Amino acid sequence: MKYETILFDMDGTVLDTLEDLKDAVNYVLRTNNEPEHDLDTIRRFVGNGMKKLMIRAIPGGEENPTFEKQFQEYQDYYPPHSRIKTKPYDGITEFLEECKTRGVKVGIVSNKQQIAVTELAEYYFKGLTQAAVGDGEGRQVKPAKDAPLEAMKRLEANPATTLYVGDSDVDGQTAKTAELDCVLVTWGFRDREVLEKQDHIAIIDSVEELYQFI
Repeated sequence: MKYETILFDMDGTVLDTLEDLKDAVNYVLRTNNEPEHDLDTIRRFVGNGMKKLMIRAIPGGEENPTFEKQFQEYQDYYPPHSRIKTKPYDGITEFLEECKTRGVKVGIVSNKQQIAVTELAEYYFKGLTQAAVGDGEGRQVKPAKDAPLEAMKRLEANPATTLYVGDSDVDGQTAKTAELDCVLVTWGFRDREVLEKQDHIAIIDSVEELYQFI
């Protein structure tokens, strides 16, 4: 099937953000004399939004007496430091350019802070995405359907011709909740065996495989 609209997850799907996420988390932990985490640990922590990320990263989670302080420090630190090591995955920009050429509408739906989603989409994909929806305005984070529904509303998209593309179990669950066809990618933050347990129409290993859907 060819789709008229594609909604992309951001982290691990169109942008490799993991190093900057790790550095932001570890900056907060280090300044609060907490133990830091390696890249693979952070990879397992991400996916359910920034609060869940910090609950997993900070010893004791929300029971830590300085959790709220550290969580606020992360929210303050990450947006201005989100473009240091982050980069688009190979072939993504060219694919989005082809979507624009063919008239396929593109949206980004993420559990990142809205300010970070807006700035990253504008910086890396200027003119190539027509909606960028993050955590904000009272929306529930994914796997709730709030973000994809908001993106489809802005894009005036028909759910029957909208494809959701992500890299995680959260994305598979989000697509299912929003009743959208789902393609899961293996170049992101989750292992294939995790992806295989989700509802999907395809699991793909390269950006080139996305062209069959437009």
